[in-house]
Amino acid sequence: MIRPDVIDLRNFYLSPLGQVVRRLVGRKIRQLWPELKNFRLLGLGYATPYLGPFRAEAERVVSFMPLQQGVIQWPREGPGLVGLVDEYSLPLADASIDRLIWVHGLENTTDLDKILQEIWRVLTSTGKLMVVVPSRSGLWARTENTPFGYGHPYSDKQLNRLFRDNGFTPGERLGALYMPPSKWRLNLKLARAFENMGEKWWGRFCGVRLMEAEKQVFALNAPKEQKVKRRPVILPAARPVIAGRQARIEPVRRPPSKA
Repeated sequence: MIRPDVIDLRNFYLSPLGQVVRRLVGRKIRQLWPELKNFRLLGLGYATPYLGPFRAEAERVVSFMPLQQGVIQWPREGPGLVGLVDEYSLPLADASIDRLIWVHGLENTTDLDKILQEIWRVLTSTGKLMVVVPSRSGLWARTENTPFGYGHPYSDKQLNRLFRDNGFTPGERLGALYMPPSKWRLNLKLARAFENMGEKWWGRFCGVRLMEAEKQVFALNAPKEQKVKRRPVILPAARPVIAGRQARIEPVRRPPSKA
């Protein structure tokens, strides 16, 4: 399955259309998770455009990007909070994450059961997962000029079944991106108006679906005891810094070790 490269994802979110998407989807994420004070938050896939607002309140915010996608430095300033990982074997202890947001990942993954079981493992007993995926009935899944045009789009019914089959209880869900997936300036100016009208009049035709799911503590049988060798986080060796048309490479500062 073809999935967007990390450079394509970064360039999209730096574009005027990507900036509008960040605001509109970010507003819906905040609506579902209004406060994460003292929570440990993990972003999986390419979630960094939506993690920034939580850094001031969450106990810890980190981001993991899969090997198949690639990794890029985040945040721009200060110690790096992102790593390149094997998403089928997350380098985290059991029950170590309170909230996990998965963006540009679920729709591009083939072995979903394995990844969802790994997510179930790292979430606490009251942990919650949020996914942001292309909507099956929306326009954004029908064009490849945005990252939401890749992979397999989903309906609420399909997401419900997927979560229940892997030890999660489906929860609240919202739609976003009712505007056309166009870079036209007028379309970008009217984006908020499209959102307001879409929420009121044509909710099923949103571009993406956001769904929350809570971990079921007793949903899965206890696995047999076995030693699992987990791959360490791989930090990006360098990051591109763009200045006009010139680019240079700066070394990445590794995060401080835990006390």
